Amino acid sequence: MKWDVDRFNSLVNTEEYFEFFRLPYDARIVQVNRLHILKLFSQYIREIDANNPDLNQTEKLSLYRQALERAYEVFLNSTPLEQKLFKVFNEKPKNIVMLTEITTN
Repeated sequence: MKWDVDRFNSLVNTEEYFEFFRLPYDARIVQVNRLHILKLFSQYIREIDANNPDLNQTEKLSLYRQALERAYEVFLNSTPLEQKLFKVFNEKPKNIVMLTEITTN
């Protein structure tokens, strides 16, 4: 399949990516996880670009399609909290004592 690279570069929202690649998706899953899907998708794209410098644009877009599908599938069985893609999920709050940190004598 031949894709238009300029069109790909102009895509903005999650649904546009799914429509561009003609991938089926559940709108409810995308609504809840859109930022996380795009974040994981962008990580996969960086890996593809770093590991495949000699691919032409059509070959890269084919791998991008697979990457979007993989990113979406992660959130069919997982949650953003479990994936911890954003910094906020990895930072320990500074003004909170966790119950697991309280000991009894």
